[in-house]
Amino acid sequence: MESHDHHFKNVFLDFPTEALAWLAPEAFEALGPLKGLEFVRQEPRKRKLKDAQLALDMPILFNFEEGQVLLWLVEFQEDKGRFSIYRLLRYATDLMEAYPRATVIPTVLFTRRGKWRKDVTREIGSRLVNRVYLHFEYQLVRLFDFNAKDYYENQNPIVKILMPRMNYTPEERPEVIRQAYLGLYQLATPMLFDKYVDFIDVYAGVRDKEREELYRAIAEKEETAMLAQYIKEKGFNEGMEKGIQRGKEEAAMLAQYIKEKGFNEGMEKGIQRGKEQGIQQGMEQGIQQGMEQGIQRGMEQGIQQGVVDGLLEGIELGIGLRFGAEGLKLMAAVRQIREVARLKAVKEAVKNARDLEDFEAAVKGAHLH
Repeated sequence: MESHDHHFKNVFLDFPTEALAWLAPEAFEALGPLKGLEFVRQEPRKRKLKDAQLALDMPILFNFEEGQVLLWLVEFQEDKGRFSIYRLLRYATDLMEAYPRATVIPTVLFTRRGKWRKDVTREIGSRLVNRVYLHFEYQLVRLFDFNAKDYYENQNPIVKILMPRMNYTPEERPEVIRQAYLGLYQLATPMLFDKYVDFIDVYAGVRDKEREELYRAIAEKEETAMLAQYIKEKGFNEGMEKGIQRGKEEAAMLAQYIKEKGFNEGMEKGIQRGKEQGIQQGMEQGIQQGMEQGIQRGMEQGIQQGVVDGLLEGIELGIGLRFGAEGLKLMAAVRQIREVARLKAVKEAVKNARDLEDFEAAVKGAHLH
């Protein structure tokens, strides 16, 4: 079974304060301002070499003005049969011993979408008559117990990222994904949005065709217009980067080919001239001249062609994202432009044109210059 451990670790590494605000909000009310935090270690100490490690072990130590909280996150993905409250207790006491001033909050996160036929053990204890010798419980978070639609207005980015693992009907699924996209866009930086929008897609099982339909729905709603524009620009820029990179690679391959071709032509010319003026002199001059002319010509032609191809690919992707099938009809005219400067002007027009008519005028203008 595939492990998504690293996905969840990254979420809590990037949003530690938001994790505590979601799982133990009372800490902020009881302990005053937060002064700092640290990730104390990544894996629990094994008592025996054969002990299985926990799927996710993320102890985060929060330093408040009036105390410390150690939020210890443990994730069990699909197989709750592996969970042992006794092993959890042993590791919890290790943390309590290492951080005696901190309130340790063991939190177990179950991420599988589906109902349980049998619950896990929630607490254990040892008592006699009225005397309690031991009591241990932990915070259990089973994402499927949360109804996704109840969290559309929630302002925590972690909640938005985890919404695809919550409970919803098949009919609600498109709106759940849209709300997850929108919430993450509004609550996270562009860098973190780019990072975790893929997480949402993976855990919602979004397919390529469905993603296109979702993006169209986002573009049609006023409240998600800015998100739709960001997605368009992101797709355009990624397309441009891929196109330019492909152009550079093709230029390098073409340059290498021309180099080799120039060398061979130089050899042939050198030998021919050597027959007429002397083999040694002809070899030297032929090789030298062939190398210089072949390499120079090949590099210039290769780089030029590579940049042109890269720009054309990026422009085509940008037109498709912004103007759709109607806009792509203009690609025949765009492909007739072979000068880099004019293609760059067309590329800017894709981003800056007010509408398709304005862009078409820009393409015609590039032909006339």
